[in-house]
Amino acid sequence: MNYSDNLKKGEKGAWLSIITYIILASAKLIIADMGDSAALKADGLNNSTDVIASIAILVGLKISRKPPDADHHYGHYRAETIASLFAAFIMMFVGVQVIYDTLQKMLTGHVSQPDMLTAWTAIISAVIMFLVYGYNLRLSKQIESGSLYAAAQDNRSDGLVSIGAFIGIVGAQFGLFWLDPLAGLIVGIIICKTAWDIFKDSTHTLTDGFDEKQIEKIRTTISKVTEVKEVVSVKGRVSGNQSFIDITILVDPNLNVQQSHDITVRIEKYLAKKHSINYAQIHIEPYHEIDSH
Repeated sequence: MNYSDNLKKGEKGAWLSIITYIILASAKLIIADMGDSAALKADGLNNSTDVIASIAILVGLKISRKPPDADHHYGHYRAETIASLFAAFIMMFVGVQVIYDTLQKMLTGHVSQPDMLTAWTAIISAVIMFLVYGYNLRLSKQIESGSLYAAAQDNRSDGLVSIGAFIGIVGAQFGLFWLDPLAGLIVGIIICKTAWDIFKDSTHTLTDGFDEKQIEKIRTTISKVTEVKEVVSVKGRVSGNQSFIDITILVDPNLNVQQSHDITVRIEKYLAKKHSINYAQIHIEPYHEIDSH
């Protein structure tokens, strides 16, 4: 299955998240208003941001499938990362709003005992989100999608958030009224933390950051090729979930063009097999004894 087919398959996970979040967000916000629960309301707002984030990921996956064109010679893979970055901004905005509203409620002393219906809503939501998390996690690993993997992690955090809301609401039933707004505050902090993590990963990718350990593994793989006298440099950048690698190696200067070409083909096969890297630009230079000193 090629990369475009993988992206198309990944859209199923995005659609599952969107539909689930719309249903849960609507139910939580309505029931939280009826049952007077700050924790469930914050949880519902959290799911509302997830709807936007999931839509952004879906759009990013669709754009990423577009083939290279006249002014996008490397394809549109980074649309997926840009979508994740956009989602992070939305999530951060809502997270800050949740924290502000909850703190205002706590400082004004507005505490109450939420209806138990809000607690059951929270725990049922947690179970649903863990099921969605399991599906998206398996799918993200199967198609090697960074944005879908991030969405799966968000699904898991949403499940944990709902469990936190459940604990806060149940605590309020036993007279610990401060637990409900405290749970809402923690939800807001978790939203901001998730947004920051997505923002950090997305900007690292967009600024051509690349895992140093992965670079060393690639260098080791190349150095094992018999004809390679020395690996001068290995540079990498990520576009979507595709790695683009630039390599400079030294070989015997007496090799002809065909022999040199055969070496690059062998390296490309190794990279594809051992590191799932399908885009490598290999520059060959002549090796002389003076180069090794």
